Amino acid sequence: MSILNEEKVLTVRHWTDRLFSFVTTRNAPFRFSNGHFTMVGLTDDCRPLLRAYSIASANYEDHLEFLSIKVDDGPQTSRLQHIRPGDTVLVGRKPTGTLLIDYLLPGKNLYLIGTGTGIAPFLSIIRDPETYSRFERVILVHGVRAAKELAYRDLIDDSFRQHELVGEQSISQLLYYPTVTHERFINQGRITHLLENKVIFHDLSMPEFNSMDRPCHVVRQPADVDRSYRLLGTYEFEEGSTSRPGHFVVERAFAEK
Repeated sequence: MSILNEEKVLTVRHWTDRLFSFVTTRNAPFRFSNGHFTMVGLTDDCRPLLRAYSIASANYEDHLEFLSIKVDDGPQTSRLQHIRPGDTVLVGRKPTGTLLIDYLLPGKNLYLIGTGTGIAPFLSIIRDPETYSRFERVILVHGVRAAKELAYRDLIDDSFRQHELVGEQSISQLLYYPTVTHERFINQGRITHLLENKVIFHDLSMPEFNSMDRPCHVVRQPADVDRSYRLLGTYEFEEGSTSRPGHFVVERAFAEK
């Protein structure tokens, strides 16, 4: 039996010349948890050309959504960025990953921290009613180089607040903190720097990290991994896994310690 499903592309959105997202059909038996990733790709000379993509849509929706960078000389994204509605893409049947709230200890505040396309799994998590049942506050921090790369910003700021399942909860519980590094913006600087210097906590009027806040933390930029681990270590946080819940989780498919 094939480990891949063929899904039809429904819509494509090009956010910038480096960033795009696409929505596909969803095979009925396909099941995943919010925060999971799966393999996505195309067929190249009768062989599948795949890479890991976090699922941006929620697990109760009847479609799948993915966010991707564009790499002109990349073996896969150089082709995938040109897909159009009606085209076929391959989607792995076995979603997996560690960015699940099930792998976190109970706590008060949930921090979802990502750079670039690292926001994708968090888009599914903030659409999950269970997220707001388990945590009093959900803080989504998204770092990019330029403001135009803040994909889904309008959705999170405006239309998401009208979401039929979690719109009411998001109004009172969701805090969104976009930050930019290469141009002037309301929030400026690398996420690690803003955390180390307490800027994010001050701007959001939130208490600093502590072992009762249980943040969910993801790092996708290799240069930030060691620095982020040292930062979390100062708060005596322990990493969660599929076998033992912890204070934070990192997706191993995209970042190595």
